[in-house]
Amino acid sequence: MLIWFLPTFLIFLMIGLPVFFALLAAPGILLWLNGQTADITLLYRNVYNGMDSFPLMAIPFFMLAGELMNRGGITIRLVEFSQALMGHLRGGLAHVNVLSSILFAGLSGSAVADTSALGSMLIPAMEKQGYTRRFAAAITAASSVIGPIIPPSGIMIIYAYVMGESVAALFLAGIVPGVMVGVGLMLMIKVMADKYDFPVASRKYTWGERRQASLKAFFPLLTPVIILGGILGGIFTPTEAAAVAVGYAFIIGFFVLRSLTLKEVPEILSNAGLTSAVVLLLVGAAMAFKTVVSLSHAPEQLAALILGLSENPLILLFLINLLLFVVGMFLDAGPAIIILGPILGPIFTSLGVDPIHFAIIMSVNLTVGLATPPMGLVLFVAAAVSREKVETIAKAILPFLAVEIIVIFLITYVPALSMTIPRITGFAN
Repeated sequence: MLIWFLPTFLIFLMIGLPVFFALLAAPGILLWLNGQTADITLLYRNVYNGMDSFPLMAIPFFMLAGELMNRGGITIRLVEFSQALMGHLRGGLAHVNVLSSILFAGLSGSAVADTSALGSMLIPAMEKQGYTRRFAAAITAASSVIGPIIPPSGIMIIYAYVMGESVAALFLAGIVPGVMVGVGLMLMIKVMADKYDFPVASRKYTWGERRQASLKAFFPLLTPVIILGGILGGIFTPTEAAAVAVGYAFIIGFFVLRSLTLKEVPEILSNAGLTSAVVLLLVGAAMAFKTVVSLSHAPEQLAALILGLSENPLILLFLINLLLFVVGMFLDAGPAIIILGPILGPIFTSLGVDPIHFAIIMSVNLTVGLATPPMGLVLFVAAAVSREKVETIAKAILPFLAVEIIVIFLITYVPALSMTIPRITGFAN
């Protein structure tokens, strides 16, 4: 009977039950029907156990650091810096949108934070420049998926926690794929700008003005250097790095830029706490869900099914990419990683795929799913920010999704793209 927990879970999602409750209700009901009442207690106890982890403390700290930087006007400085570099190009504000997402990724590591923070500024600005609102919302949603790929990354922290991998190795492996997504989106914008005669956002900045914009953005851009440098240098753990990021953001906002006030602190803490609570509750529920998965022996059956399709790892990687892409349409990246990582990771490791390489394939694919119709989370955030219908944004985002799918297959079949930096630095074999 426990084999039915996955279909039951999907039915609950389709009728609109929140993911957290669906993750607990589906296995809970089936355990009760199966007479395994002792395992129901284990299921709900594991919700707390799944959250009670020192490595996961990095997530609320990174959320708080991102909130401090966003409220401190740092987002505006990044946009101004991006505009100084690329605003004069045809389709300049669309390019600025993507470059700002790349820079913002090094601060927040969250696609939702990227969409809400940058979208609230750039979508109205792009519409004023002559872009359609649906296009502005679509490029904002498409570029926001860079956030969880370029370090620091919340979903990579979750993957490392679940699978016992090195957070530093995953962070380093995400740099090139994240930049590839950004460059790919800019190339698509260039093609569309020439075809549809996109507007030029502004005049070309002088080198003096660019230097001034660079100085304003200097301290924000130093954040990922401090985080990664500290982790790679062995100065602090990823969780400690997240705490350092909070302290740095506080100092920059209150004492350097003087853009934050003590009156704003309660609201900043509240917003960061609510966002962190959502993520950690999902992690806890997914870890409990994972317990029932192991009780049902579904991983062994799924592994046998997958290996029965083919013994060629290249073909299996293609099929798994399709599976992950579909899963990403309906399920948030964090819970999907916790549920599927322990099932799929060992299968591909046994076939000779490097565990760090597979982690990046899975993370990037599920992250792109955040912007994929019909249930992509950032599509709904972009719709809320832009006041545009989800359906119209979903149509406008298709060319950008095509670019991101190409990047997924490139990093799948060319492991050096993601593995070179971890290998050079000694964090991967």
